[in-house]
Amino acid sequence: MVENADVGRMLALPKLRFGYDALQPYMSEQQLTLHHAKHHQAYVNGANALFDTMDKARKDGTDVDAKAAAKALSFNLGGHVLHSLFWENLSPAGKHSSEPAGDLAKAIASEFGGFDRFKKEFAQAAASVEGSGWAVLAHDRGTGRLIILQVEKHNVNVVPGLRPLLVLDVWEHAYYLDYKNDRAKYIDAFWNIADWDEAARRLGE
Repeated sequence: MVENADVGRMLALPKLRFGYDALQPYMSEQQLTLHHAKHHQAYVNGANALFDTMDKARKDGTDVDAKAAAKALSFNLGGHVLHSLFWENLSPAGKHSSEPAGDLAKAIASEFGGFDRFKKEFAQAAASVEGSGWAVLAHDRGTGRLIILQVEKHNVNVVPGLRPLLVLDVWEHAYYLDYKNDRAKYIDAFWNIADWDEAARRLGE
């Protein structure tokens, strides 16, 4: 995950827990390589460049365009944070629980009435994101409820108490090589490589 942005500290592309070919046939080696090594790396580079620009301006006492810098940092840093979560939410088919268990299963049953109903609502949220964005399953620590969110682009609105448990990237760069413009097919394939053990771990933290 992201370290504190102290002066001089640079973000780094996180290593995957599996090989680029490990998620086939649901996500091809070419698709995963492009997504991780090119697209995610671009957000890391963009955030680091902005941090560098702001560090230099603060050191020199010069001004920056605060509005433009804040918007660009939100986009690039948000992209880094969400993609880092996304890689943690994936694992090869058969290497993880195919459905939630324990406290997460109980929470899903309590909130949605069952796993199938949750999958339906999450898939609908993912499919209906306008343009580029994300579907997110989050835990509201204040109420104890599970909430499905849509995040447009990468601009993450910080909501106190909401902890993301499961995220799905529905930008076209996440699936176009494998599924062309068929977002629904990509969403359906996601369930085969969604790591529920990791989602449960995040709920328990």
